[in-house]
Amino acid sequence: MAPRFGTSGLRGLVRDLTPALVADHTRAFLAACPVGTGLWVGRDLRESSPTLAESVIAAALGEGVPVTDCGALPTPALAMAAMQAGAAAIMVTGSHIPADRNGLKFYTPAGEITKADEGAILAALGRTPRASTARRRGNQESGGDWAARYPRAFGRALAGLTIGIWQHSAVSRDLIPLTLQALGASVVCLGRSDHFIPVDTEAVPPEARAHFTAWAAMGLDAIVSTDGDGDRPLLTDATGQIVPGDVLGQITAALLGAETVVTPVSANSGVDLSGRFARVIRTRIGSPFVIAGMEAAGGRVVGYEPNGGFLLGFEAQGPAGPLPRLMTRDSLLPLVATLAEARRAGSVAARVSEEPRRFTATDRIEGVETARSAALLQRLAAAGALAAFLSPLGRLARIDQTDGLRATLADGTVVHLRPSGNAPEFRVYAEADSPAAATRIMDSALTLVRKAMHA
Repeated sequence: MAPRFGTSGLRGLVRDLTPALVADHTRAFLAACPVGTGLWVGRDLRESSPTLAESVIAAALGEGVPVTDCGALPTPALAMAAMQAGAAAIMVTGSHIPADRNGLKFYTPAGEITKADEGAILAALGRTPRASTARRRGNQESGGDWAARYPRAFGRALAGLTIGIWQHSAVSRDLIPLTLQALGASVVCLGRSDHFIPVDTEAVPPEARAHFTAWAAMGLDAIVSTDGDGDRPLLTDATGQIVPGDVLGQITAALLGAETVVTPVSANSGVDLSGRFARVIRTRIGSPFVIAGMEAAGGRVVGYEPNGGFLLGFEAQGPAGPLPRLMTRDSLLPLVATLAEARRAGSVAARVSEEPRRFTATDRIEGVETARSAALLQRLAAAGALAAFLSPLGRLARIDQTDGLRATLADGTVVHLRPSGNAPEFRVYAEADSPAAATRIMDSALTLVRKAMHA
């Protein structure tokens, strides 16, 4: 499948992300969107990322746009640094998808591009290069600036905790240990990899979960990690049990005193049931939709996704100092906030137990092209079709078609079916009143989907 825009920028197979295609999208972005003081460029640790970053940089310099090359650093660190400098940014990353794929994430000086910006970029493709020149400089401090913001806001909030860090191939793997140590925690580094490992924080494979259980037995209070580009968090409790990303979002929003929460329709309903927030606004899936909802809401607003990425829409106050607004998906804030709350409550599990008992599980069927996914959803949307399809799981009570098909059954469990917005995958989400029930419903729904696709 040719590279295309999804919910997180341009994505495609590495073999299709040619220098010409990358340069064309870079020129289109610079022509269609505000650039401000220049372009900041970063990348993840995939083997293909340095070469793609050089294509981005060469194209920008050729357009007469000064470039700040930040090297390898997390996406939120790049976005934060560029916004502070009043500059645009391009992050070369495929996030959580396999190493044979990669992509570009685009940021204006105001933050992540919107869907309107995406349309403008696509309309500007095919521009003739300007054959100009501009200055290139390096900046290796941006990652440290991102990491330092949390000790300033939280002080020694994690003193006494022993935290394992699954480093794998995440570009955040050296910054997170430094941050947690500055917050007072003892750190144990685990599972560092010399080759790229795709980590989807919403669909962690059984072999990784087995590692968490074994590592937790070392006497750890928690295990943390991120996806490849460091904008989605992963947290386990002291037994190695993963805390869902939307639960991290609920806990973080409450700690910060948010009044309005914006989250996709796929996030669990605990945020609505908690009664802590004046408003909960539901959107389509994808950070551009969450950002649009946050901007429309204003005030003390935050946003988060079920993958755990957290967006801070106001100038907040941490236990030790101010926490400036950051309108891009971030991994460190929900990790730090939840761990600080766990220290207060006595453990991660104890803090999670204070939330309403609604739990999610999600997984994906890989190698399913968008057209095939769309055809299945179209069949199921026909009158009575979804009720019949889900009848082995329970009686259908209502359907929400904000993004895909989200079915609530008579017993309150939820099954949500949709194609991925940035990869050839079909995703299945489930929500229930226990982790075991959510997993059971998800597995059963995956089986039904696989059968339907081969029917």
